[in-house]
Amino acid sequence: MSLDIYINHSNTDAPLLTSGIDWVEVDSDNDTIIVSNGSDVVADGEATPGESALNSAGLVLDGTEQTFEYYFFDDASAVELKEIFLMGEGNNRYVMAFDFDASTASEPVLEIWDDITMQTVNSVVLGSGTPSASWMKGITTTDALPGVDWVGTTLAGSSDNHFLYLNNENGALTGADTLYCNLKIVVPASQTDAGITTPVVVIKWASV
Repeated sequence: MSLDIYINHSNTDAPLLTSGIDWVEVDSDNDTIIVSNGSDVVADGEATPGESALNSAGLVLDGTEQTFEYYFFDDASAVELKEIFLMGEGNNRYVMAFDFDASTASEPVLEIWDDITMQTVNSVVLGSGTPSASWMKGITTTDALPGVDWVGTTLAGSSDNHFLYLNNENGALTGADTLYCNLKIVVPASQTDAGITTPVVVIKWASV
């Protein structure tokens, strides 16, 4: 079986394969998601930015809890940013799509780790080793909208209550199906140091 992942690059909250909706397929080996405060050069349709541009467009820490507003899909094949307009704290359901072409032996889950070795959650954004302190929040939207100002699950590694069941805890897939989720990043008021980290999003399941 196979899994194809898509990002909704539109302002319309509609499912995968809806006519006129720009769902962009993710190249999991090369594409990334960039989180930013936005700028003239870190914006939809602009070229992939360098480190200086990303730093200039970073969130300014002000001693309050802040949720990032801008999320971009960095399309490596096009060398271009594509804003993920519906990602974040808004009440949007069809943001990231996980399209399975067959049944599974276990429920697919989404985890976030420091890197592809999937051994640690030591980066600052993942809670510096304490999953409950992670900035990464997610919510499964396969069955319904997340709700206004949704809280979601704090994501870091594979410990209990720190990953997403993408089928809403309804178990393994009984056939081909598309699952959905939304993500956001919330910076705590106590954060004082800036930096760049590159955690990885991992989808796990057992095949039949």
